[in-house]
Amino acid sequence: MNNTMLSNIFIYIFFTLIATEIYIYLLFIRKQVKNVVLRSLWFLPSFLLLVALFAFIFGKISSNSGGIFMIIYLSLTLPKITFSIISMLDIPLRFFFKLRIYPFTIIALIVSATVLYIMIYGSVIGKTKIIVKEVTFCSPNLPESFEGFRIVHISDLHLEYWKDTILISKIVEIINSQNSDIVAFTGDLVHFRTSELDGFEEILSRIKAKYGVFSVLGNHDYGTYVKWKSVMEQAENLLDLHQRIEKMNWILLNNEHVFISNGTDLIALIGVENDGEGRFAGSGDLKKAMMGAGIANFKILLTHNPSHWRREVLDTDIDLTLAGHSHGMQFAIGKLSFATLRYKEWGGMYLDGNQGLYVNLGIGNVGIPFRFGALPEITVISLSKN
Repeated sequence: MNNTMLSNIFIYIFFTLIATEIYIYLLFIRKQVKNVVLRSLWFLPSFLLLVALFAFIFGKISSNSGGIFMIIYLSLTLPKITFSIISMLDIPLRFFFKLRIYPFTIIALIVSATVLYIMIYGSVIGKTKIIVKEVTFCSPNLPESFEGFRIVHISDLHLEYWKDTILISKIVEIINSQNSDIVAFTGDLVHFRTSELDGFEEILSRIKAKYGVFSVLGNHDYGTYVKWKSVMEQAENLLDLHQRIEKMNWILLNNEHVFISNGTDLIALIGVENDGEGRFAGSGDLKKAMMGAGIANFKILLTHNPSHWRREVLDTDIDLTLAGHSHGMQFAIGKLSFATLRYKEWGGMYLDGNQGLYVNLGIGNVGIPFRFGALPEITVISLSKN
C-alpha cells in the first residue's frame, strides 16, 4: 500500500475524527472538566496526528513506516469514532426524556474498549501468531496409493514487511516438522521488489518435502506496485525473482505441470501464473498448463487468486485447487470478514461436487502489521479417497 492510498484513507478518517472530537468535547469533556487548559488538551492527540499525517503525505514518513503509522492512527481514532456513533443514540433520551442514565453511552464505552483491544491484540500478538490448520480433502478420484498424501500449503509472505529473519526461520521449522510430501506456495513471495529476498533466500531454501517445494507467482511478485524507470527494469526484476526461486530449489510452475508418481498412479501438480481480475487478468493460462496432464488420476492446481476457481477451474476436471491472496482482509470473527465483500471464497475449504478449493489466509501482512481472527496460517492438507 503506497503513500497516496494510505493518505487518502487517513484524510477521510481524520475529518470523521474531527467531528467526533468536537462531539465528545461538547457533550462530555466540557461538562466534566472545569479547567480550560485541561479541556484544551483533549484536542492535542488529534493535532499531533494531523501533523504526522501531513508529514506522511509529503514523504517525511517513509512508506515502510506507513503500516505502523496507520496502526497508531486507527488505534487512536476508531474507538472514538465508534463511541460517538453509538452514544449519539442517547441524544433523544438526554434532551427529550431527561434521563440521568444513558444506556447507549455505556454500550459505547464497552464497544469502543473492545475496538481498542482488537487493535492492540492484532498489532502486537495477532500479526505473528502462526497457526497450523489440519484439513482432510476426500475425493473418489484419488488413487489408493496416494491415501494420506500430505500437502503443506503456504502463501503470501510479502517479505517487504519482515524486518528480521527470526520468525521466518521459525516458520520454516514448523513447515519441515509436518513431514509433508510436497510444499505448495501460492504466490506473493515479495511485495514490491525481488530484492526483498535479500537475507531470506538461505532460510527459505531450507524448506524440504519428499517430492519438493512448488510455487506459483502472485500479483505482487510481478513488481506492478512499483514505478519502474522502464519496462526492461521491471522485466529484469521478474527474471531475478525466477532465478532466485530456482536457487532456493523451489520449482516454479508458470503455466505448466509436473507429475508425481507412485507406481503406475499419477498426480498432476498444475501451476498457473497469477490469474486475477482487472489489470491482473492476463498472465494465467490454464489450458496451456493442463496440456498433457489428462493422463493423471488426480489433479491439483496452484493458483494465487481464489476467484479463478469459479471463473475457470470448475469447468475443468481439476480435483483440488489451492489459492491465497485474500488474507481474509487480516480480520475475521468466525466466518465473518470484510473479505466476503470482495471474495465469495476467502478462507478455508470450499466444495462444489467432488471439486475442492482451499484458500490459505497467508503468512505476511499487507498495508498494516495487523491480524485479528484471520491469523497467519500454515495449512496441512491430507488427501483421502473416503
